[in-house]
Amino acid sequence: MDAAKLRERAAAFPTDPGVYQFLAGETVLYVGKAVDLRDRVRSYADPRSARIARMVERADTLDYAVTDTETQALLLEANLIKRHSPRFNVRLKDDKSYPLVQLTAHPVPRIEVTRDPDEGATVFGPFTSVGRVETVVKALRETYGLRGCSDHEYDTRDRPCLDYEVGLCTAPCVDEIDSETYAEDVTSVRRFLEGETGILADPMERAMEAAAAAQEFERAANLRDRLDVVRAFHGEGEAAISDEAGRESAVDVLGATVEGDRAVVARLHSEDGQLVDRSRHTLDAPEGSDGVAAVLSAFLVQYYAERSFPDAILLSERPDEREVREWLETEGVAVRVPGAGREGKLVDLALKNARSGPTRTDELGALADALRIARPERIEGFDVSHAQGRHAVGSNVCFVDGSAEKSAYRRKKLTDRNDDYDNMRELLRWRADRAVEGRDDRPDPDLLVIDGGDGQLGAATDALAATGWDVPAVALAKEEELVITDDRVHDWADDAAHLHVLQRVRDEAHRFAVQYHQKLRDDVSTVLDEVPGVGPQTRERLLRRFGSVENVRAASHDALTDVDGVGDATAETIRSRL
Repeated sequence: MDAAKLRERAAAFPTDPGVYQFLAGETVLYVGKAVDLRDRVRSYADPRSARIARMVERADTLDYAVTDTETQALLLEANLIKRHSPRFNVRLKDDKSYPLVQLTAHPVPRIEVTRDPDEGATVFGPFTSVGRVETVVKALRETYGLRGCSDHEYDTRDRPCLDYEVGLCTAPCVDEIDSETYAEDVTSVRRFLEGETGILADPMERAMEAAAAAQEFERAANLRDRLDVVRAFHGEGEAAISDEAGRESAVDVLGATVEGDRAVVARLHSEDGQLVDRSRHTLDAPEGSDGVAAVLSAFLVQYYAERSFPDAILLSERPDEREVREWLETEGVAVRVPGAGREGKLVDLALKNARSGPTRTDELGALADALRIARPERIEGFDVSHAQGRHAVGSNVCFVDGSAEKSAYRRKKLTDRNDDYDNMRELLRWRADRAVEGRDDRPDPDLLVIDGGDGQLGAATDALAATGWDVPAVALAKEEELVITDDRVHDWADDAAHLHVLQRVRDEAHRFAVQYHQKLRDDVSTVLDEVPGVGPQTRERLLRRFGSVENVRAASHDALTDVDGVGDATAETIRSRL
């Protein structure tokens, strides 16, 4: 595209903030954001670098999307970069997209938080924090009763579901509300999402005041906290997001290097002055890009798509984009480029990490390639444990970016049966039902890892098929460490990084299941109850000290007498009875 044609096309662009795209046929070459679309695109008639000149020359089409604010333009740019992977943009290989809210095109619209909106849906966003978005959507559903179930669930209902019972839905599926009233509620929700904060904030405030007047103080406090989120949703009350005490307990340190078309950003994470995490991230940085400052700008926006903001970010260079710096300030994040002192040494350490060593995220990319799936940023593992059918339990662990996220662990008591396949089928059906019905507060995973072989995988996929939950699943058998999918068996090398990912998930699921099984078994009844001289308190101290009856049985006389309340005679009685 020559300069004259570009200026002609740009003249038809609006002067609003938004996102623009350069395309060659159907291929997106470059995505950018602008405060003023017309002026920004027109500037490409006089390219700033050889790389941009090559991009403009190859392009034959321009496209744009208008946004309400500069921040929305910033986030929409990140989503489009992830979706299209334009070769002339700096791209984080393990990036994530920002959350959107959609009202579906179904005759009875569904509201949900999504990163991949349905065709024809009315979409709002993107937004910076998935937690805040989910809080607001839940408040909208509690106030206006919009459904959150899938179309399949909606069409097959013959009685109201649990969402109706807890006040999240008005049950249009079984005509508990007429279509005209439901349509009015949808209109009210749309008005809020378009910026009319009071349409949700006002009824919430009235409910808070009513709860306080009735001395339901816990409910009133909960409504107050959620009301703060609602009022801040459209850009007001930003101070509520920042750390009121002004303390920087969580700090991220970023160092970046660029070599040719490859960039690496090393991240150190510090909490209360102690380094607690390190990671390295590879980015595509086309040759001739604008260097470290541009890489950091791209990384900051793309990395924090689904992560909590730290109190401060220390950088090796100042990000080159003003919008990025202002966005972080709005979110209450202090951004500094230290020159010396302890902070300067931390940045030097981050740079050293960026220049050497393997990237932690490579193993996820390798796993994605080996299984022919999208990069599995979020992996959930499952295992069952029982004692010949008694005290059967299931574990559900979660790993994000290759690391355990223990706050997302779940466990479940299962029907007592001596059948590993049926136990696994029940466990996966429980998880899938909760996901499909919107009763699980966790995002859907990218991959499920089943502890077991072909039989356990078959039971799991039966449960997934029965519920319509579309998530890829693999099994990992302990004997030969074979990875089993629905169409083949993989025998990967023992030192394969992507095998190690699955092993970590599988082993943690096994540990968590066994731990819960032992707790249930020991809590319900143990042979210690029948040992003379061992009362409830002594029994509890023994189990707390040794962890299980088996470990008590294996303990020495001296170890037993170290437990408060266990003398020589009682220790001998325990050893003889067990």
